[in-house]
Amino acid sequence: MIVIEQTIRLAQEIAKRVIRRAGKVAKDHFDQITYAEEKDIFGDVVTEVDHEAERIICDEISISFPDHEIHSEERGHNGQKSDWLWMIDPLDGTNNFAIGLPIFSVSITLMYRSEPVLGVIYEPLVDRLFVASRGNGASCNLNPMKVQKKEQIHKGTIGWIQGHQVQNEEKAVRLRQHLDVRFKRMMRLWAPTIQWCMLAKGDIDGIVLYNSEGDDLYSGILMAKEAGAIVMDYEGIPFDGMNSEPYLIACHPDHRDYFLSVVREGMN
Repeated sequence: MIVIEQTIRLAQEIAKRVIRRAGKVAKDHFDQITYAEEKDIFGDVVTEVDHEAERIICDEISISFPDHEIHSEERGHNGQKSDWLWMIDPLDGTNNFAIGLPIFSVSITLMYRSEPVLGVIYEPLVDRLFVASRGNGASCNLNPMKVQKKEQIHKGTIGWIQGHQVQNEEKAVRLRQHLDVRFKRMMRLWAPTIQWCMLAKGDIDGIVLYNSEGDDLYSGILMAKEAGAIVMDYEGIPFDGMNSEPYLIACHPDHRDYFLSVVREGMN
């Protein structure tokens, strides 16, 4: 256990340092993109910034932890087998970045035996560094974060996150429309880690996620949990570990029943 905690502490210092370097690349190139291409049939794009930021992060982690597994958005898997897995999204919100919309972040997650133990997320344009480690809470620029309880939750603002492959799936469309009328506002930022951080910070009141798993998911989940949120599936079962097709709700514990009721109504 001592070795595990030491590894997490060292990983946190390295992640905080390297994520700022990667974020600077994104900031310096924002609104100056010269290269972007579609990388899948759903129209998701990749830019030169994705590749450069990814190189900076993966190279640093490989040097510091040569035996650890690394999976990153563009490079894929590094071929190692380990209890430790780094998940890197060098530019969460690439589609926003590519069209000059200033909503994007860099995300680094460290998993230990399929559980997130460290999440570091950086918004370079506003210099917000979010950090969460297992059992130690979550912070933004060293200020502790806590999810907020809204007395009239139907007047709340929630985030919607869906996987690229979902597109206009009938059930997803129906659920989105239902959420849109049951809350004051439903946001779709196409930069999931920012929404998770907003929930942790108390800026929004919940998240409904529809089949969206990737290198950006688990840093956000850890951020929300360490700030006091509950994360559960659509049946109300607490979410732990990893899932390749997650359907999740995250909110203040006191809003659990309301969110479950609204989501079930929307699905049916």
